[in-house]
Parts: sequence; structure tokens; C-alpha cells
Amino acid sequence: MPERSPSPAPSAPRPVYQERLTVPLRWWVQATMLLATLWLAFVVAMPAWAAFAISGALLAGVYGLFAWVGGTTVSVRDGVLQAGRARIEVALLGPAEPLDAEGTRRVHGVEADARAFLLTRPYLKRSVRVPVEDPRDPTPYWLISSRRPDRLAAALGRATEQPPPR
Repeated sequence: MPERSPSPAPSAPRPVYQERLTVPLRWWVQATMLLATLWLAFVVAMPAWAAFAISGALLAGVYGLFAWVGGTTVSVRDGVLQAGRARIEVALLGPAEPLDAEGTRRVHGVEADARAFLLTRPYLKRSVRVPVEDPRDPTPYWLISSRRPDRLAAALGRATEQPPPR
């Protein structure tokens, strides 16, 4: 009689939406060119070992910063919107509004509310504004940068319509 393999462990449910807010390639290229220029200046002005040490430290710092800033994710999963480390149940949210570059600039600028939660990135011009409808929460809305604001808003709409899993 053939042996049966154990049934696979249930996998975590897939997110309805997930996006990583990575730093654009041009930032990496420009940083590399700047660091190469600084290295050349250091090599001329100081001993080679010091130039390499300082340039290496700057390289690690800049690339580490880009990886950290670009490592932020936005996801909608199991009835929860997660933006970076912040989480909120979609049942507590109003209808999401995808914003173009001009709308994002207004909501992030002249129409901004200091109580709002912001997860914005300077290299992403579009965003989604999500009103918070929890009367106990003083946050009026979340403003979340996105490369695909229409998809994020649609995912939030679908998640709001579905009952949360138990």
C-alpha cells in the first residue's frame, strides 16, 4: 500500500492587494554617481585607505536608507489595511478615493489635516485617501502613496463589502 504524504499545512491567505513602495531606479543611479564623485575627491585629498573607508561607509548608509525607505509595504488582507507598520480594520473605513498628482498635492498641502495619518513617498505622485469613520479615532483620514491608486481603492472597496474572517 503506498504511503500517503502528509497534507500540506494551510497557507496564509493571499492578500487582496499588496504593493511595495520601492525607491525608483534613477535614485540608485544618481546616488551611485554622487558617491563615485565623492570617492574621486576623497582619493585626491586623503590617503587611499581613508578614502575607501569613508566612501564605503557613505555607500552603505545611502543604500541602507534607500532599502529601508523602499521596503515599506501597503496591503489589504483579512479585512485589514496595513500601511507600513500601521494597521486598521477596513470596516472602520469609508470609501477610498484614488488621487492623481494634483489631488495628492492638495490633500498633502493646502487641504491637509494635521491629525491625518500619512504614508507618503516623495517619488510617488499619486495616492489614495481613505476616510476613517470610527467615532473613537481622531484621525480623519489616511493618505497612502501608491503606484496603482485605482487598484488599492478597488481592493479596499471589495474588502469593505466582504465580512471579516473569523
